[in-house]
Amino acid sequence: MENVKWVWKYIRKYKLRMCIALIFVLVASALSMVTPYVSGIIIDKVIKQSHHDMLLKLCMLMLAATIIKSIIRFSYQIMFETISQGAYMKIRESMYQKLQNMDFKFFDTTRTGDIMARMTGDMDTVRHLISWVIYMVFENAAIFIFAVTLLFTINWQFTLAMLLVVPFLAWAAIRLAGDVRPTFSAIREQFSRLNSVVQENISGNRVIKAFATEYIEINKFDKENEAYRQRNMDSAKVWSKYLPIIDALAGTLSLIILIVGGILTINNKISIGELVTFNSIVWALGNPMRNFGWLINDIQRFNASADKIREYLNNESAISNIEKAAKKEITGFVEFKNVSFGYDNDEVLKNVSLKAKPGETVAIIGPTGSGKSTLVNLICRFYDCSEGEVLIDNVNVKDMDLRTLRSKVSVAMQDVFLFSDTIEGNIAYGVPDAPYESIKQAAGIADADDFISSLPEGYDTIIGERGVGLSGGQRQRIALARAILKDPSILILDDTTSSVDMETEFEIHRTLRSFYNNKTTFIIAHRISSVKNADKIIVLNGGQIIEQGTHKELLNLKGYYYNVYQSQYGDFDGLDEKEVG
Repeated sequence: MENVKWVWKYIRKYKLRMCIALIFVLVASALSMVTPYVSGIIIDKVIKQSHHDMLLKLCMLMLAATIIKSIIRFSYQIMFETISQGAYMKIRESMYQKLQNMDFKFFDTTRTGDIMARMTGDMDTVRHLISWVIYMVFENAAIFIFAVTLLFTINWQFTLAMLLVVPFLAWAAIRLAGDVRPTFSAIREQFSRLNSVVQENISGNRVIKAFATEYIEINKFDKENEAYRQRNMDSAKVWSKYLPIIDALAGTLSLIILIVGGILTINNKISIGELVTFNSIVWALGNPMRNFGWLINDIQRFNASADKIREYLNNESAISNIEKAAKKEITGFVEFKNVSFGYDNDEVLKNVSLKAKPGETVAIIGPTGSGKSTLVNLICRFYDCSEGEVLIDNVNVKDMDLRTLRSKVSVAMQDVFLFSDTIEGNIAYGVPDAPYESIKQAAGIADADDFISSLPEGYDTIIGERGVGLSGGQRQRIALARAILKDPSILILDDTTSSVDMETEFEIHRTLRSFYNNKTTFIIAHRISSVKNADKIIVLNGGQIIEQGTHKELLNLKGYYYNVYQSQYGDFDGLDEKEVG
């Protein structure tokens, strides 16, 4: 019932159209009774009593009823399809809006295949219910009721005899509904897993080719595909137990007509014409009975899919605006006060405190997994710290309006993502209305203008999904240009130049220094060359700050930073002695 209430929210705006469509269903169902009823009259009045003058009128009545019924049926089918597409669009919009509002943690813990299954297969099952199942349930119920009513007016004993199968039919239908629903839920869950395997395979196709592991991926897919087939077979085994029973019960109606109808006709309880009417209308009892089982199948499919969609829509982001969240200009003063953070039970940051002033460049260095990216992610409030505070301009980021905060913080992420669009469109992603000159200037600062201009289509070059067709360094420079164009108060560069050569990196940092002047900049890097000119260098290890200071100060400490410096530069031309001394 909860699923019905949920889907009603999306179709109630069409309630007038739906009421009209259901009235049309009633009219069409009533017109379905005309031909069987008139057939009996033709037998009794025209053939037996020789009222031949009635034949043409009765035939014209049957023809008119058939044509009108066909037109009405086509009309309400179009109405229901229109309603379903409108509701389908609104549900899809709700799901996509929910997707945009979810935080990083949701995407960290939710498989892409699950999301795609909700947005595709489950959505189509809901649309099928609205466009077809609703009117089929109503149509079959109406036809059955009209048929029973008509037959009762002819002979109530005969009608009761035909209805003896209904209790058995109800038993089979209830059992089917209860047993088949869990199997449909299992099908939807396995379909999500299958989707995830395919999605990962497509995204990682270059890695698969590089390691020649196609056979492993095929085996992985075959395993999930076989499991999906088995879930469907489990479902088929359930409904195959009950649908033959339902079909057999519907089939007994013909036998009842032969036996009971024959006896009543022999005893002059009903006429030949009335027997013909009963025989002609047996489909109006049998078909709804047969369809009942299949409609229950479809309803339970809908329930399984609706459960999944509602579960998805009921997810709440842990990152959200408070009431009256602060909307103010950001100058760029950043402070971490005793900040700790962990993913589930895994503590990543431990009691971290640091400050960054507007115009200051803070570099963060440390081994892989030390919490560098996690630390800067807290500035944008991609996650919330579990202890302590992250302050911007002395305001806790939790009290700031998310859109305002993120509009003033620009991130060139470690995992570069480019859209299937032009290079110009990718650079201008955060500022869609940016003039071409500004886009070109940002590309120049990121040392990307030269290679972009050398392409045949220049800035209008369409790049493949995720930047396929560009080198790693080219992708990083486009991502850097995208971050620069936003002209933020706080700029975060997360290992942005790791894929470019040393000469290009030097040029990028040289031009970036002019861009840094009035911006608070955080640089995450593994290369000493990327961080040595920063105003402050933070060394993270095990989620804690173990060293901090300028390049020369950290070399003089002869700790972790010094060891990294030595491993990268060694004693090349005595450079290390000059730096220290």
